[in-house]
Amino acid sequence: MEIEKYQIDAHNQELETEHQRRFDFAAAENPQVENIISKLIQFQIGIPSWALGTGGTRFGRFSGGGEPRSLEEKIEDIGLIHQLNQSSGAVSLHIPWDKTEDYEGVKRLANHHGLRFDAMNSNTFQDQPGQAHSYKFGSLQHVNKAVRKQAIAHNIEVIRQGVAFGSDALTVWLADGSCFPGQLNFRKAFQNTLESLEEIYAALPEKWKLFVEYKAFEPNFYSTTVGDWGQSLLFANKLGPKAYTLVDLGHHLPNANIEQIVSLLLMEGKLGGFHFNDSKYGDDDLTAGSMKPYQLFLIFNELIEGMDAKGIDHATGLGWMIDASHNVKDPLEDLLQSVEAIMLAYTQALLVDKEALAVAQQENDTVKCQEILQYAFRTDARAIVQEARLRSGGAAKPLALYRTLKVREKLIAARGAKTIATGL
Repeated sequence: MEIEKYQIDAHNQELETEHQRRFDFAAAENPQVENIISKLIQFQIGIPSWALGTGGTRFGRFSGGGEPRSLEEKIEDIGLIHQLNQSSGAVSLHIPWDKTEDYEGVKRLANHHGLRFDAMNSNTFQDQPGQAHSYKFGSLQHVNKAVRKQAIAHNIEVIRQGVAFGSDALTVWLADGSCFPGQLNFRKAFQNTLESLEEIYAALPEKWKLFVEYKAFEPNFYSTTVGDWGQSLLFANKLGPKAYTLVDLGHHLPNANIEQIVSLLLMEGKLGGFHFNDSKYGDDDLTAGSMKPYQLFLIFNELIEGMDAKGIDHATGLGWMIDASHNVKDPLEDLLQSVEAIMLAYTQALLVDKEALAVAQQENDTVKCQEILQYAFRTDARAIVQEARLRSGGAAKPLALYRTLKVREKLIAARGAKTIATGL
């Protein structure tokens, strides 16, 4: 389904007076508001195809109904989100979950919804029907070269499909590791993985990037072969200039200083992209900003400082993507909430008085530094984000309109109450 323009216009007109009052106040308080709005309009968050259905745990999965049954329906759902917030203009595909032979048809559909294709994602953490070798004990690290070759071939096939879609990046996340001490040789596992990645890297088209994602634990709990940002950076440096580290906010041990990590990766020119989510304990894949909004703001503060220092365009310099799992929420509502939280954190970070902060840091004025950051974080930036959305043709309050129009009910009516999205 698609939302009609008149429905968005009617919604916006109803809220116009309230919004204008709030925006006028925000603009009076923040003289740089027009520059911020310009940046917000350009800033787009990639929506992962696998996040459009209900997630699950080791113990169960409870479908919410109306889930997309095909790649085409996934793109239609992302189109709905983008219609509402005008900040979700990219699709991140996962192969083989999103495998298709109709590349041109899918590209036309994406173009119809104003969408482009972000980083492609390979899958060597699951065995697929009919594959010759199992990934139970690893893929790119496996002691059996035949298994490694199979995983390499899959990643190269994902690159081929990505070229057909118009993507320009490949994300490699590995479940490889060990559950028990002595299960594998750490050095050999690293070397096998490096040799495998080198073959994948050699297959990259000229302007493509390879994102090496890391994770501290799960599904292996004693060791993971790309366990932290240092190991990812080591792989990226050894591979070459087209290889980068990808940061997933949930892929760290508790209380990791993620803002420092991204700052240093940017300094080294090796930060490739982001998977946004939030967590309480581990890789919870919760709605972005739902648990640690101040951390998200601090991360964006370092991102902006680092990108500006290197002259990197905020909108296009890095890959901005969500990676979440919605076990108890309507997935589309959750994604709308995540995008809103990301845009708010980005806006608040743009509001930081960078010159005053630099002076306070130089003077070792710890109190002043805290005051500057928390003043920006405590600023109500919702009207600024809303104004950028309105100027782009989106809805003043996307989630409210989604519910008013009973979008989920209509999706269930069209697709059925028992549908389950392809993938997870």
